[in-house]
Amino acid sequence: MTRTALIAGATGLVGSQLLDQLLEDGTWDRVVSIGRRQVDRAHPRLEQFVVPFPEIGDLPSADDAFSCLGTTIKQAGSQDAFRMVDHDSVVAFATSAARSGVSRFLHVTALGASPRSRIFYNRVKGDVERDVAASGVPSTVAFRPSMIDGQRADASRPGESLGLVAMRVAGPVLGRYRPNRASDIAAAMIREARAGIEGHRVVEAGDIGRS
Repeated sequence: MTRTALIAGATGLVGSQLLDQLLEDGTWDRVVSIGRRQVDRAHPRLEQFVVPFPEIGDLPSADDAFSCLGTTIKQAGSQDAFRMVDHDSVVAFATSAARSGVSRFLHVTALGASPRSRIFYNRVKGDVERDVAASGVPSTVAFRPSMIDGQRADASRPGESLGLVAMRVAGPVLGRYRPNRASDIAAAMIREARAGIEGHRVVEAGDIGRS
């Protein structure tokens, strides 16, 4: 029996790691990238769908869906534009994925996500966790990393780079606030998808790197 994975956000830091790992893993016979543009990658098991997020439409029939969609308020240009990417597009993807028959939706949010947070960023992340769980997908897993560690193609975030350097040094004493490597987040998403635990769950930052 073939198993198909949908992935949105495959051009980002976590998404690019996840795409590589999905294609290397023998669990999925077919991997479909859903994005505004095609990824610069060719593989016999990779298919690509270009869609105008947050409008998506019908998706191919699939078993698992992975979302690594995300931006920053600075990159988006406004809080409304940020919410459109980090909430509206993710929920639209989950809703379309539910219609396509996926049994599991795995997505990246953030440490501190809560619909009741006074911090706008964390509140949006909490809203998306709540709304994805209500999208119709039987099982959902939200991953809440701390600052994400990895080599970004975007060099316009010097403050974040300096913060990562400091957090790497202080990592042993930061506990759950220590950075999470992008590759570890991707591996955790695959691990959880393969485990097949039912229901709506959260994986906290401190558990992401654990095998």
